[in-house]
Amino acid sequence: MPPAKIDLNLFVVFEAIYNKRNLTHAADLLCVTQPAVSNALARMRGTFNDPLFVSSSRGMIPTPLAERMYSQIGEALHLLKTAARQGDSFDPATAQQVFRVSMADLAEALLLPVLGETLEKEAPGLRIESYYTSRSEISQELATGAVHLAVDVPLIDDPMLFHAPLSVDRYACLLRADHPFRGDSLGLDDYLALGHIHVSSRKQGAGHVDATLARIGRKRTIQMRVQHYLVAPLIAQRTDLALTAPISLLRRHEGRILELPFEVAPLEWHCYWHRSLDQDQANQWLRDKFIATMRSAQNGQ
Repeated sequence: MPPAKIDLNLFVVFEAIYNKRNLTHAADLLCVTQPAVSNALARMRGTFNDPLFVSSSRGMIPTPLAERMYSQIGEALHLLKTAARQGDSFDPATAQQVFRVSMADLAEALLLPVLGETLEKEAPGLRIESYYTSRSEISQELATGAVHLAVDVPLIDDPMLFHAPLSVDRYACLLRADHPFRGDSLGLDDYLALGHIHVSSRKQGAGHVDATLARIGRKRTIQMRVQHYLVAPLIAQRTDLALTAPISLLRRHEGRILELPFEVAPLEWHCYWHRSLDQDQANQWLRDKFIATMRSAQNGQ
């Protein structure tokens, strides 16, 4: 079949099979019968001269060709859906929509409580689904529309993505109120004499603060490594361990906040979206709310 004769509806079926890995579940998603999905798959197999999906105990497994096709098909369908919405006016007061956003737990803590208040007042029909997508996958997730917005540090380099700065947050050190260290300021030796909490989603490897110390030939003692920022202050409040983290987080918890005795580059947050959504009114509205919320939090520091 010549490419110009390909039925674009087949790509919708392709995406459903890929995501569900099951013909019956794909049919349920598309609100069609399972034989209709099977027939569409047969047509696609003939068109591309490839099985595309192979039945196994783990479901319908995509072939290498199907894997290569998936991101392009997903992006094409996303562009078509976006183009169809471009002319629609967006009224937050009446909109019924789900926004899927990618952010880590610290960004969730800074953004979502205030954003939740905003949605209740201005857009009660909108829903937010937040989960973290790894940096290696975020470009594809944004391209296919699986994610609408992402909040991350400015390390994502993809010409198909647009981004805007949200905030800049400096690092400081938190000690519990009755910590044995009673000084009003930390010297470098004081800081290095403490035991420390290190926050990282990775199983191993140095962090931002440790890389800074390494450049001046020093090293701190990490006595506890945790995955999430939100648990770290709770540990610091019950132990003699010190927590070095963005000050916007530390100010939400009881304890003494001390300035660091060495310079650490601040934490920058950026908001990312796919270029196909740049003019989408709903996406623009949420981006503006993200920016206003983060800047408000920063000014409150």
